[in-house]
Amino acid sequence: MKSRQLKEKLRFLYFKVVRGDGSPEYIARGWSLGVFIGCVVPVFCQLYIAIPLSFLFKSSKIGAIAGTFITTPPTAIVIYPLQIWIGNRLIGGSLTFSGIKSATVAMLTRGNFKAFGAMGGEMIASFFVAGVLWGIMMAPLVYWCVRRMVMRYRTFRAAKAQKKAAKR
Repeated sequence: MKSRQLKEKLRFLYFKVVRGDGSPEYIARGWSLGVFIGCVVPVFCQLYIAIPLSFLFKSSKIGAIAGTFITTPPTAIVIYPLQIWIGNRLIGGSLTFSGIKSATVAMLTRGNFKAFGAMGGEMIASFFVAGVLWGIMMAPLVYWCVRRMVMRYRTFRAAKAQKKAAKR
């Protein structure tokens, strides 16, 4: 991807985040929830959990959905083996990285939750241990960043509108 295209996509994403309806806290809560779910729940089940929880936590539904895209099948091929390997080290397991990678790729290429269950108990436990740890670290960071971005954008827009009104 060319740097210009990347810059345009990041700009689009930025405006999608900061122009959302609701308070900065509402928007940030949705994104934070989505990222947490994206870290903890396997790819094929994330939306089934993120959407109902966004109602429960009174957060942005769009943010909750978009936040889960931290892991998509293409990114999960990289993230999940590393996540499982770290989780396996944390629980004192004996899985090899190559075994983890092949099982993860098989699960993602089959595209279903049954394949996740076929990975084995140690691998599933490793996935969730590291996922919860990763989610606990990422969710507050995402909340703070998104809230700050929305507040700065709205302050900028208000100042710009005030300046425009003063010229009239």
